[in-house]
Amino acid sequence: MDRDTFKENAKKSIDEIFAKIDELEAKKNQAKAEVKEKYEKKIAELKLIKNDLHAKYDDLLNTSEDEWEEVKHFFSTSFDYLKKGIRELVSLFT
Repeated sequence: MDRDTFKENAKKSIDEIFAKIDELEAKKNQAKAEVKEKYEKKIAELKLIKNDLHAKYDDLLNTSEDEWEEVKHFFSTSFDYLKKGIRELVSLFT
């Protein structure tokens, strides 16, 4: 995948995952008391990763060729971790 395509896909993915985090945060009021604490901890963790991911996306847009692979790898790894965290949150409601 070329650099521009990766950037476009990254932006689309970020927008989707950030919207999902916002949606899940709104659902926390529906959670049972015992689940709510776990839910809030996970949301806080995901928000930290979200901030890091957003910063890495900015790096991705402005990175040099020498740093491209490193930034791309970090972005992809962080994004995968964020998706996993969202799946864990969704599982609290099932």
